[in-house]
Amino acid sequence: MVTQITRGIKISVLTSFEGTYFKNYKIHFAFSYEITIENHSKDSVQLMSRHWEIFDSLNNKDFVDGEGVIGKKPVLKPGESHTYSSGCLLSSPFGAMKGYFNMINFTSTKSFRVIVPTFRLSAPFALN
Repeated sequence: MVTQITRGIKISVLTSFEGTYFKNYKIHFAFSYEITIENHSKDSVQLMSRHWEIFDSLNNKDFVDGEGVIGKKPVLKPGESHTYSSGCLLSSPFGAMKGYFNMINFTSTKSFRVIVPTFRLSAPFALN
């Protein structure tokens, strides 16, 4: 598990290898990740959007931007948390992701960015 705290918002990430499959005559490596967002600040906040940088060992890099997470824009009061699961496909058995969440602080009405630390994606069968 990797964790990071930005402005009182703690991000924790767990990853898992889900398997391989063929699509369009290519092998794909499927990974899932579970992210927990904990509000350790004194203000209520809302996650508005996300930005991901997805890397694989074949030097492919993808960028993903979107509203909320899995169709939700969770509001977190002080002491609350939100956990969600998602996934990605890589063209190799190794990779990593990193990114950030754009949040809004309801007390100050200001936007701020919460860093999602780099987390590794690796297929256990490929590890030495």
